[in-house]
Amino acid sequence: MSVANLSIETARVARTNFEDTLFVLGRVEVIPDRRAMVSSRIPGRIAALRVLEGDTVEKGAVVAVVESRQPGNPPPRTELVAPLGGLVAHGHASLGEPVEPTKEILEILDLSEVYAVAQIPEDRVGELQPRMRARIRIAALPNAVFKGELLRFGTAADRDSGTLEAVFLLSNFEGLIRPDMRAEFSIILRKREHVLAVPRSALLSDPQGDYVFVKDFDLENTFVRANVEIGMRNDADVEIIKGLFPGDDVVIKGAYPLAYAGEGTISLKDALDAAHGHEHNEDGSEMTAAQQAAGQAYAHGGKGQGLTLFLGVFCVVLLVLLVLSQLSGKRELAKEGASDA
Repeated sequence: MSVANLSIETARVARTNFEDTLFVLGRVEVIPDRRAMVSSRIPGRIAALRVLEGDTVEKGAVVAVVESRQPGNPPPRTELVAPLGGLVAHGHASLGEPVEPTKEILEILDLSEVYAVAQIPEDRVGELQPRMRARIRIAALPNAVFKGELLRFGTAADRDSGTLEAVFLLSNFEGLIRPDMRAEFSIILRKREHVLAVPRSALLSDPQGDYVFVKDFDLENTFVRANVEIGMRNDADVEIIKGLFPGDDVVIKGAYPLAYAGEGTISLKDALDAAHGHEHNEDGSEMTAAQQAAGQAYAHGGKGQGLTLFLGVFCVVLLVLLVLSQLSGKRELAKEGASDA
């Protein structure tokens, strides 16, 4: 549900299937047999280029024309075709440029599937097995989550980083993933049932420990800080060992303004007052002009009544002190008269 103004959203705490994951980094690579070079079998010059870098071509399409050095009027020409369909990644020749059979003219990549290569710390390699799955996020595509399957490991560990490569196969149907893009891996190691968990966005921390905000059962628009003991985390959720119960409603969005407002039991009004710097109604809604004017009048009236009451009490005290002073003076005069007599 949502609470207006502060954009608070809550989620119901429940037991669920929890995935223990390993988080690592890596990069995208081209599958070796999905890379092709276009070259000429005869020496000559580039008479025509039919594609440019970034174009997509089909297998067998003509991509360039080479004019032979053999005599003729006109000289013989040879058409060069794409050995596979895909993306024209690099152009290595220009129109009119001489070419030799050893010279690469174009590079074509089939990116319908790619390798996502993760760097696994050596001490964690034993936890992985082929066919394990991972959720893979590409830094250049932050709103997408891709699914990959572990194919194999590298042949040797990297001495400097102490990691071993793990190769995941990744579908790239929309063609958005490109070689050498940075990738983040959440490799699913195991699944556990009936685990109490909350979204990671609900968890806050301070010097006193980890905590969440829970919606109060009795007071409307009020949230209570609940200290928690956490277990495993994955890319989406965090396991709760102690501090919450199934059925609790925890804040998953808007928790930081609540924490900013103070600690303990926080009302929505207190949080909004602290965050926005002005008064709100108890339900968190903005006060109308009439409500603000009434509040100011009440505040001024309250201050005036307080001052009047203070002055009245002060006058009464002065009057009592004056009476006591006069009585004391008469007693002193009476004592002096008795003494003279």
